[in-house]
Amino acid sequence: MTPTDTSNARAGLNGPEIIGRLRHIMTLKHLSQRGLARLLRLDPSNLSKVLTGKLPFTEGLVNRIVADLGVSKPWLRDGEGLPFEKETVTRDIAVCTDVTPTCECAGVPVYDIDVTAGRRSLEQIFSETRPVGMMNIPELPSDAQLVKVRGDSMSPRINNGGYVAIRHIRDPRNIFWGQIYVVQLDEFRMIKYVRRHPDPSMVILHSDNPAYDDMDVARADIRALYIVEAILNYEVS
Repeated sequence: MTPTDTSNARAGLNGPEIIGRLRHIMTLKHLSQRGLARLLRLDPSNLSKVLTGKLPFTEGLVNRIVADLGVSKPWLRDGEGLPFEKETVTRDIAVCTDVTPTCECAGVPVYDIDVTAGRRSLEQIFSETRPVGMMNIPELPSDAQLVKVRGDSMSPRINNGGYVAIRHIRDPRNIFWGQIYVVQLDEFRMIKYVRRHPDPSMVILHSDNPAYDDMDVARADIRALYIVEAILNYEVS
């Protein structure tokens, strides 16, 4: 790359185009500058300077926006593709309502359970509750379960009334940072992004809906973790 090419690349990263794309994301997600700064864990005054071109739009900031807001990096950085890339793989989904031991329909059990309601152990609920059906979704692990999600704390990523396929993580110390989990605490269950905390004895529970604040939770208070393997969204009127 020539010096001119390098200069142009830097101009593209710090120019008005990338700032405009970030402002577009703020509009889509109904985020104020202060709300965005809180989500990205940035000083609001520094974010304001980035948005006005007084501070550079660094690669580190690009990566943080991509990780925390689910934005496509090629789109944010270079304007390529769509703001939120979606997988275009076509999958055949089979549903079976016969859940007897002789049912020939493979797949994972579907439960008429609101995963965010109550505080009982999900393992106990699954052992006592009969599935309402089976669903065959390619690439889902055989030990997953499909359950409902009520509420809008994870909207628009997970719709109110949508289903998620969850899988029990036997060792809660094994956390894939930035993934969505069902988190079981003593008093309640919730579905959140689990993020790394500056204090290794804590975790940050983050909602997709900016109206909900982050929660700092002690890792020792987590009774069980279920990683979300798939999301099946539909609207409930």
